[in-house]
Amino acid sequence: MVNIKIRSCCVILLTTTTRSTGPSYGRSFNFSFPAMTAIQAVFIRGYEERNSPKPHTVYKIDIQAHVRSWQMWRRYSEFDDLHTELTKAVGALPPASLPPKHKFAILRSHNNTKILEERRAGLETYLRAIISAKEDKWRDTFAFKDFLGIPIGRQGTLDGSATSANQFTFATWLDEHAELQARLRDVWADINKRDALSDRGDVAAAHKSNVAAKSKLAGVLSRIGNLGKGLQELGLTGMSEGELQRRTDMVARLQDDCEKLSRVVTVARQGGLRSNGSTTAATINVASESDREALLGTAASKPARRVFGAPPKETEATRPLDNVGLLSMQQTQIQQQDSQLSQLTTILQRQRQLGEAINNEIALQNDLLDDLSNEVDRVGGKLHTANKNLNKLS
Repeated sequence: MVNIKIRSCCVILLTTTTRSTGPSYGRSFNFSFPAMTAIQAVFIRGYEERNSPKPHTVYKIDIQAHVRSWQMWRRYSEFDDLHTELTKAVGALPPASLPPKHKFAILRSHNNTKILEERRAGLETYLRAIISAKEDKWRDTFAFKDFLGIPIGRQGTLDGSATSANQFTFATWLDEHAELQARLRDVWADINKRDALSDRGDVAAAHKSNVAAKSKLAGVLSRIGNLGKGLQELGLTGMSEGELQRRTDMVARLQDDCEKLSRVVTVARQGGLRSNGSTTAATINVASESDREALLGTAASKPARRVFGAPPKETEATRPLDNVGLLSMQQTQIQQQDSQLSQLTTILQRQRQLGEAINNEIALQNDLLDDLSNEVDRVGGKLHTANKNLNKLS
């Protein structure tokens, strides 16, 4: 009988929050974990009247991330300052506007429940519009993240890609994975926008969307590398075998998605460009096999040479690419295959260690069984001798 004991590690995340009594609501909560929090939802569930330093109303903001949540208290003037800072930093107005100020608000707003409730709903709509906007230029600003109390990494950066692999915890690793999934969805959105613009014949806008998709995809590829290295570091800190395998599969799925996106981004859509009869020289037409033979000559005009196997055939992914594009695609695929091979090697090494441990345990159990068999034979011999002695006495 083989007994294999597997130790499981339980990770308990404790978040300590302390509310200050002073008027600086931006310091109501102190966080000490890296800046890789993916905001899932924002709610403004209520408000309070405070008398220090002078009577005013503060609104309770509930922020829900992937694995944790916290609260912030902000007054309307701070929302107004945030709106101004976002407009200056981005150069464009946020996707929603703040609820308007009421006349004589100083005299009546503190006691008027209807006005306070309308303002609460308007402020919640304002924050949700920024969180759910297709463009992330407003929510990626320092002012917005500081307003919601989103933690900043030890390097002081707000970009998760600047966090090294050894800074991951079990929770922040999941946050980074969720953030990368969201960015891949943004890349798909840019590709769909590119195809729609290409169908309408807007070549310049389609090219702009394609460039944006390439830029986002390049950032995701670098961060996936950090995610894989961080998982290896977490595996050395006592993560269970099942959880490690599950997260390894998650990284592999991200890499597969990136590989698909890299092919889609590289191959520009030609259908919309060919549909317009008045296209300029920028229109790219894929040459047919007959045109290629007419240009390069038939096989009879070429000198005979030794060829192993059938000639290589081009695919939809390689046909529109030049030599530089083919080289780049091959290098990307080789890097992804090397990464997958490294992960597979790690898994096989662990399986080998487990097999050796099982073999040692079986050998030990066999030795114990042999000792037990010898003891049984020895005791049986003694019983046989005792029975003979009893027969002689009787």
